[in-house]
Amino acid sequence: HPLTLEDIVNTHQRPKHEDFDEYIYVVLRMLRYDPEQGVISEQISLVLGSNWLISFQERKGDVFDSVRERLRTDKGKIRKNSIDYLLYSLIDAVVDNYFTVLEKLGEDIGEIEDQLIENPQPEIVHTITDLKRQNISLRKAVWPLREVVNRLERDESKLIKKTTRIYLRDVYDHTIQVIDSIETFRDTMSGMLDIYLSSVSNRMNEIMKVLTIIATIFIPLTFVSGIYGMNFQFMPELNQPWGYPVALLSMAIISVVMLVYFKRKNWIFEK
Repeated sequence: HPLTLEDIVNTHQRPKHEDFDEYIYVVLRMLRYDPEQGVISEQISLVLGSNWLISFQERKGDVFDSVRERLRTDKGKIRKNSIDYLLYSLIDAVVDNYFTVLEKLGEDIGEIEDQLIENPQPEIVHTITDLKRQNISLRKAVWPLREVVNRLERDESKLIKKTTRIYLRDVYDHTIQVIDSIETFRDTMSGMLDIYLSSVSNRMNEIMKVLTIIATIFIPLTFVSGIYGMNFQFMPELNQPWGYPVALLSMAIISVVMLVYFKRKNWIFEK
């Protein structure tokens, strides 16, 4: 059908399933994880007929090596079953690869969590944002696929045999597991942003506490030095030879007393 040809060429389709009686057209997203670029999405188009299956990819490289190996060596059930089982095998290979991508993404999230606890830096916000973007790409690829597999399993198409529907049900369960993991990652990354903001706020509070303590200690010292800095002719202790050392000593005593008071209140030197 011309619409099928158009969808195959337009590689920005979301996963979907279309039944044209004579054939079934399935679109799904194949994901790969690159350490530099993150999650890379590629469209896979599958056209299933009565005794034939055509697959279309955007570029070289895929996750179907295990399927090809089973076809070449005649291992498993692919060559013993009908063509719809091959369709299941290709979809299953794509879904199984999602777990590999999730594992890599989970490792990155774990590293970011450790950095947030040990030494949160402003640059970490950009990393979290990039991880959230990758998680959104995963969600866009997997969420519609659940409905695609469900329709393949439940629709009464003559091209999908009853024996194959059992295997499709297993793929559906795997798809639900992937979706649950993606939702967990999304909640985790939202919490990571909250942790970062809390860490920054706590550090700011600690800095402000130190500055407040220093300013509080200097308030009485400034008061004492201000009094003895006034230029009145008749002031007590002006002619005392020990007046200056006594004034400095009194300032030091005031500072020590205030530090001891702050320590007993657990305002400073907290572990």
